[in-house]
Parts: sequence; structure tokens; C-alpha cells
Amino acid sequence: MTYRPAIKDIAFCLDHVVDQPKLYGTAAFPDVDGDLRDAVLEAAAQLAGEVLAPLNRVGDDHGSKLDGDQVTVAPGFLDAIKAYAGGGWYGVAADPAYGGQGMPKTLEQACFDMFNGANMAFTLLPTLSQGAIEAVHAHGTQAQKDLYLPRLISGEWAGTMNLTEPQAGSDLAALAARAEPNGDGTYAIHGQKIFITWGEHGGAENIVHLVLARLPDAPKGTRGISLFLCPKFLVGSDGQPGERNRVKCVGLEHKLGIHASPTCVMAFEGAQGELIGPPHGGLAAMFTMMNAARLAVGFQGVGVAEAAWQQAVTYAKDRKQGRSLITGQDGAAIYDHPDVRLMLAKMKAKTEAARAICFLTAAAIDQGKVAEDEDERLRAKRREDFLVPIAKAWSTDVGVEVASLGVQVHGGMGFIEETGAAQYYRDARIAPIYEGTNGIQAADLVGRKLGSDGMAAMELAGDIVHFLKFGILDFSKEAKVLEEALDAFMAATEHLLAQKTAAPLDVATGATTYLQLAGDVIGGWMLLKGAVAARSAEGDVAWLADRVKLMQVYFANVLPHASAHLAAIKAGFAPLDGLNLAFD
Repeated sequence: MTYRPAIKDIAFCLDHVVDQPKLYGTAAFPDVDGDLRDAVLEAAAQLAGEVLAPLNRVGDDHGSKLDGDQVTVAPGFLDAIKAYAGGGWYGVAADPAYGGQGMPKTLEQACFDMFNGANMAFTLLPTLSQGAIEAVHAHGTQAQKDLYLPRLISGEWAGTMNLTEPQAGSDLAALAARAEPNGDGTYAIHGQKIFITWGEHGGAENIVHLVLARLPDAPKGTRGISLFLCPKFLVGSDGQPGERNRVKCVGLEHKLGIHASPTCVMAFEGAQGELIGPPHGGLAAMFTMMNAARLAVGFQGVGVAEAAWQQAVTYAKDRKQGRSLITGQDGAAIYDHPDVRLMLAKMKAKTEAARAICFLTAAAIDQGKVAEDEDERLRAKRREDFLVPIAKAWSTDVGVEVASLGVQVHGGMGFIEETGAAQYYRDARIAPIYEGTNGIQAADLVGRKLGSDGMAAMELAGDIVHFLKFGILDFSKEAKVLEEALDAFMAATEHLLAQKTAAPLDVATGATTYLQLAGDVIGGWMLLKGAVAARSAEGDVAWLADRVKLMQVYFANVLPHASAHLAAIKAGFAPLDGLNLAFD
């Protein structure tokens, strides 16, 4: 089937769930209004549906190929990269001072929602460039910004992140790549990096690698990491690419999915680079890149889930098999089998919840830009920081779950590559792993983001309580379900805060379940808010009624697990203590 960008779902979430219109006409976004927003969404949908989606299967079949140190991408991808850059999509939310359009983060990520649904492997290219743009903008010198940002934002050049090494994995303290001073302000970078997404390709005039490495006097651990900018082609004073730098792709990973995205092993053999930020200050710069990437990866989960659901619901309404318990008809569509319909409903409900959580995270970033005082800005930052690991982990887990259910809806045909359902599952499976595994996201949530006082969690709970008191209309039954789930979330929060010093093993063991609980509750809040809006909105009556039905499916099948999550969190490490798991 052909992927159809979910503009109506996206616009409804922006307008009625995360309140994007309150940004219109503010000092931060003076030229943004509903008409401009809709025009951007329509243009993004056209690119996604007409250019990117038709290449999704092509890219999966052909993949990328390595010849020497040159990567050849799948047929049609170079033209798509050119179309993407030509449309100005790299700069939707980028700083206008460097050629960006300065639009809200929520609008930028709405476009990525559709791009990921159309072709996740392709969209990884601009995702990585976006992280590079944000890192250079936040930590580069003025000269670096003036030289690199306009070309990254225009799409003339592409960006990458080079963090992972074979011996280190996610343990940044074990990084061994080194940077030796050349005596002229530049550095010679030595080492190997793995899992480098779009590390080499022919779709850009230059590739700007952001590389973590250690200076000769670097202290041990993460405090000794520095960030370097290392272009594929050295850049002259006139801004033009010149001599080839001493960095090259020496291998391509053979992967379960995202075949069209070249995942490279990069060798830095004395490659010339320049420092980004202060010496040994690479960790802060890295987190700028990682936070941008983590939210973007959350939208990968959303996009793939949306595409997998579209594929499954289309198949279910077309496939005839058995007798319908609803109509009594023989040879009915499998959509009429309650088990299949429930799977499809849960797929869509969780997709919409994940979409709303990711947009809520982007909205916190936008709110920090429009805030009128420092307290409001700090509150928005706390909200962003707390939500980022949830948006990344909860949404990517949903992507895998929905894609897996999509295969199940197809039955045996889902296990056959020709139907296309399997590709979504294979593509989705990487998202809970990269940019920090979802276990790392959970550890970050209960460690740094929850903090010692739980302020961000308390503020979030306060907003939900306020909504339940003033915003639910006639949804009193559902309000009770959400209130009980919120009570479990708050009890879990208080338990983890109390155990942080006394029982760190218990806190670490409960971290992933706590993130799951947090996502479930926030997703429920968002869906109920959408249902309230749907009850009073005008438009497509059947579509609006589905907003209510999907919320009810979620409240019946997801939120009741909150008490079980709380019990698991409180169980702590004890069931694991002394566990052997031996083979003999």
C-alpha cells in the first residue's frame, strides 16, 4: 500500500492537545500563524507521500553498497536528497541568522513525523544533520557558525555524530580516540568509530563529522572528552571544500533493517579537526546533539507506527476470512473479528499517545523560547528534560509493538517480505537501541531528570490534576481511571526518591518500569485531552468520534496496568539478587 501522511491527526494534536496556536504571533515566532503552519504541513506531506514513500521499499531491497571507501546509496535516493535540500527542509526550525526559517520545534517535528512514516532510512540523514546544526549553533565559535551553519542548513553539506567505538559501546568513559595538537590551532584525530549513520555518501558536497576524542592531557572518564569538527573535505578560507581529509569509511554494517541508511565504520587516520567548545567540554556539546537526536528518534517510533498501522488496517479491511460475529456475514473482512479490531485499535491509540508525548516535548522547547520570565523558562526546561527520555523510549517501544502487531494482523502473510509489513518491524527495532538504549533513557530519567526533589515530575502531575479538575467535561469515568493511574505514578515517584540513596539497586531495577508508567500516564492525559476537544469540535463526525473511542480503548487496555507497574517498581532488586541463569 501507499503511505498517506497523517496530516489530520498531526494538526489535531498540534491544535487541541499541545496548544501550538498559543505560539502564533509571539516575539519568538512573529510570522507563524495557522495558514503558514498548514502550508508547511501540506508541503511536507507532498514530499513524504510523493518522493520519500515510493523509495521505502526500493531502499530496503537495494540497500547501500561500499566500493573501496565510497558508498553508493539506493536508486532514487540522491534525487530525493536533492529535493529535500531544495525544499529548505533542513532549516525549518534553524536560526534565520544562518539561513534557517526560525519556525517552532513542534512544526519541524511534525514534518519529521511524516518523513519517518514515509521512509525512516532516508530521514536518518537529515536527523543527524539536525543534531550537528544544533551542536555547532550552541557550542561553536562565531567563525565556525558563520562557516558551517549556512551550508548545513541549506543541505549543501551534511552532518554526522561520531561517538561510539568498538570497545566502548555506550560507555563514553572508555572512549579511546585521540586528538593531537598540530600547532596551528587544529588537531590530528586518530581512532575508529562504529555505527555512524550516513557517515559516507554522495548526496552532499561535504560531510561534517562531529567527533568525540581525547586531548593528550585529558583526565580519565567522561570529563576528559572533547568534541571536534572534522570535515570530509578540508574547508578553505573562502568556504569551499578542498583537499580530502584523512577520514574514510572502511566498512558498512549489515543490519536487520534500515538497509538504505549507510551505517558506517569510520577510520580517522590523523584527520584534521577543530575543537568545538572548550577542551574537555565535549560531554555538554554531546548532550546537545543527543537531546536533539533523542526527540527525533521518538518521532521515528511514531512515524513507523503510523505506517505499520496504515498497512495493517488496510489489509484487515480487505482480507476476507471467516464469519463475522458483528454482522453474521460469511466471508467477512477480518476487521470484523474482535481480536483483530482490538489489535488495530490499540495500535492506533498507542501511536496517537506517542505522537502527543513527542509533540508535548517539542512544545516545551518552544515554550522556553516564548517564556516571558526566567522562572517560566526554567520550568519549560525542566519539562523538556524530563520528557525527552520518555519521548524517546516510550515512543520507540510503541513503534516496535505496533509494527509487531501489524505483522500479526497480516497473519502468515505478515511474515512474507512481499507484503511490506515485515520491513516496518525490522526498521523499527533499531530505534529503542540507538541514541542511548531505552534502558539508558530510563536510568537518565530516574537519575538526573527526576533529581533529588522530583520537581519536574511534581509539576507534570500538577498539570494533570488541574486538567482533571477543570477540563474533562462529561468524562467522569475516564477521569477516575486517569486519576488512579496518576496516583500510582506519584507513589512510584515518591518511592524512587526515597530509595535513591538507601537502595540504588532497587532504583536502577525499577527505572524502565517507571518510564513505562510515566509514558502510559502522560499518554492517557493527552488522549483524554484530545477526546474532550473532539466532543466539542466541528468537522468530520466519524473521525472525531474515533478520537473518543481510541481514548476509551487506551483507558481500558493500557492505564489499568499502572498498579502492576507500581508493584514491580517496589519489588526492586530482590528477585534478581543471587540469580544465576546458568546453562548447566
